[in-house]
Amino acid sequence: MIERVNPAELGKPSGFSHAVAVNTADAERIVFLAGQTALNIENKIVGDGVVEQFEKALGNLIAALRGAGGEPEDLVSVTIYIVDMEDYKAHAREIGRVWRTLVGTEYPAMAGIGVSRLWDVEALVEVQGYAAIRTTRSTQTASAAE
Repeated sequence: MIERVNPAELGKPSGFSHAVAVNTADAERIVFLAGQTALNIENKIVGDGVVEQFEKALGNLIAALRGAGGEPEDLVSVTIYIVDMEDYKAHAREIGRVWRTLVGTEYPAMAGIGVSRLWDVEALVEVQGYAAIRTTRSTQTASAAE
C-alpha cells in the first residue's frame, strides 16, 4: 500500500508530497521523504545562515517523517544538498550539534552534495531522506508497558 503524507504543520506542497510511505511484507514501512528546505508554514525561507536553515530543513524532514508514523532513529539514508560547501564545512561543528539535538547520535548513511542552487533561490541547504519504520514498534512499546 502506498500512502502520501502531508502533515498540516508543513506548508502545502505543490507538485510533490512531503513523504510517501510503503508498507512491506516484512513488517516495515518504508518512507521516502521529499527534500526539505528552510520553508516555514507560509512557504517562505527562514534563517539567516546555513546553520539556521539546516536546523529548519532537518526539522521539516523530521515533521514529515513523524507525519508518516516514524521517528528520527528510523532514518536509514539522508542526502544534504549544499549551495556553498565551504560555508557548510566552516559551520560543521554547529551543524553537528543541530543534528545531535534533533536526531541523536545514531547516523544513517549520508551524503553531502554541492549544488549551484536550489528550487528557492534563498535556500542554502536541502535535506532529503529515506526511513524504515518497524511497524511492530507500537506493539513492542505496549507490551513493555504491561
